[in-house]
Amino acid sequence: MSFKNGWYVIYVNPNSEKKVYERLTDISIESFMPEIKTIRKWSDRKKTIFKPLFPSYIFVNINSSKEFHKALSVYGACAYIKFGKEYARVTEKEINQIKILIGDKNISDIETNVALPKIGEAKKITYGPLNGLDCEIIKADNRNKIIVRIDSLQQNIIATVPLHAFECTI
Repeated sequence: MSFKNGWYVIYVNPNSEKKVYERLTDISIESFMPEIKTIRKWSDRKKTIFKPLFPSYIFVNINSSKEFHKALSVYGACAYIKFGKEYARVTEKEINQIKILIGDKNISDIETNVALPKIGEAKKITYGPLNGLDCEIIKADNRNKIIVRIDSLQQNIIATVPLHAFECTI
């Protein structure tokens, strides 16, 4: 692996985000676990609790290959998140945007959404050789790829295209 300094994402055991975050802090590794305030309802009461914005994820700012391995040795840390062969990296700007978002008292009901596009949804391709073409989702799967029908060519062209290549046109 060619190591690069920056923010990486560690997958941790379910419901152990806070403990892993504390352990990383204890060994002097800069980490970030964004939390959101939510109201938990039971039949007899309501309680305000803090829960992770990204369940089972901790962001770590790694500055050396030694820190890279040291962070993963923390009890409860399972693996670095990867997309294909690449480790998931988050920019400093994105970390700061998340910090601003969760720190703003005027913003409420924050949640994450990893839902795939809906079948029949119109999209525009904004990346790659098909950039600019309008298309319709005909199948979506959990591999971060979708199969589309491109009508503007009056042919059914089926291609597997990564989700990041699309924008909504509706």
